[in-house]
Amino acid sequence: MTHAAEPVAYDVVVIGAGPVGENVADRARAAGLTTAVVESELIGGECSYWACMPSKALLRPVVARADARRVPGLSGAVQGPLDAAAVLAHRDEYASHWKDDGQVAWLDGIGADILRGHGRLTGPKEVTVTAPDGTERRLTARHAVVVCTGSRAVVPGLPGIDEARPWTSREATSAKEVPGRLVVVGGGVVGVEMATVWNALGSDVTMLVRGEGLLPRMEPFAGELVAEALTEAGADIRTGVSATAVRRAGGDGPVTVELDNGESVEADEVLFATGRAPHTDDLGLETVGLEPGSWLTVDDTCRVEGTDWLYAAGDVNHRALLTHQGKYQARIAGDAIAARAQGKQLDTAPWGAHSATADHAAVPQVVFTDPEAASVGLSLAEAEEAGHRVRAVDYDLASVAGAGLYADGYRGRARMVVDLDREVLLGVTFVGPGIGELLHSATMAVAGEIPVARLWHVVPSYPTISEIWLRLLETYRG
Repeated sequence: MTHAAEPVAYDVVVIGAGPVGENVADRARAAGLTTAVVESELIGGECSYWACMPSKALLRPVVARADARRVPGLSGAVQGPLDAAAVLAHRDEYASHWKDDGQVAWLDGIGADILRGHGRLTGPKEVTVTAPDGTERRLTARHAVVVCTGSRAVVPGLPGIDEARPWTSREATSAKEVPGRLVVVGGGVVGVEMATVWNALGSDVTMLVRGEGLLPRMEPFAGELVAEALTEAGADIRTGVSATAVRRAGGDGPVTVELDNGESVEADEVLFATGRAPHTDDLGLETVGLEPGSWLTVDDTCRVEGTDWLYAAGDVNHRALLTHQGKYQARIAGDAIAARAQGKQLDTAPWGAHSATADHAAVPQVVFTDPEAASVGLSLAEAEEAGHRVRAVDYDLASVAGAGLYADGYRGRARMVVDLDREVLLGVTFVGPGIGELLHSATMAVAGEIPVARLWHVVPSYPTISEIWLRLLETYRG
């Protein structure tokens, strides 16, 4: 192992070159700060190669076929199976064939220095990078070190789990072949999206869900409608069960998942979609008085509490584990670092340039299943638990003219949660085909705290699915 004699100084050192780290670097460089970005895997991170991009590339043909099957004059032409090889090839293109040349060129283009290797904190404002060949290089940061290392899939420590070689989200989005039978453990977003994909590509899918239903963090009707559609498509959904052991026959034989009710399920592959943990276990947090493997608690500028130089943006701070929210935090953090470095006054008002407030109560998320499920803000249960005096307003999306034109037999539902004291929306949920693009209007209403009286003057075009806004307001007025 070779050690660098003298550290190299930068204004900002970013650990992790996913979308979050890239955005921090971009903001820091735009402000004229010298910036180094450290990455041990592919530049572009989880989202680009194993999450958002490949998963949505897999899901798009599935949803497009489902939509086409509901359109008169077209449905008869799309009754056959999907071309699995073409779908997987499409996915490969969107994952850039797991090569990061384009992302490297982008970082080079903004003037950030890229250091390949594993970065660890080795003291305040100091990062040591161990390159693949064992060479070490020390970096110091004049103003900030930003941790953007994200999260990793959690696999439970069940008997036989190591020998079974289970899938996580990475294997599920990058698999080269369609498994004949797939067991999905977990009913959250990753579980339902991957069940949707592989079921449509020809797998016999069995879902094992510990709780009472799917998508437990959304309104109950979201999980119910998605479960109904998955069941109709041929998936076997079992709720209220937990896996207790896993075993694989031989080196590449089938996998058996044993359940707590005494039953077992056999499949060719098993996917554990059972949560995420922070990528901080080998980050050197102990050298600066923090606990290895912990989530990093930050303020609204994304600065780690108790420090004046360490920042954490994206999944690693556990505020909102979504790529778009991490990129939002990165922009806030980068601007805050630059302002502090230049001795400027920070704008930390609720909607200020240096205050990440949208990840408290206005977090949007789309689940790209068939039907799609999308939500922003608080569910009814969350709003009531928080002590708000609220009313839930529901409407059948199938009754909206635009929905009927979108698809025969349209099934969907919408809910807005109204704060009765302030007459603003605290949350909105849509479930149905084609509603993902509808969510941003709801996000603006919730984040902007637009009064219900003002929403009456936001006129939806006819005949579109957006007319659901008018129907919800009419129902609220009564």
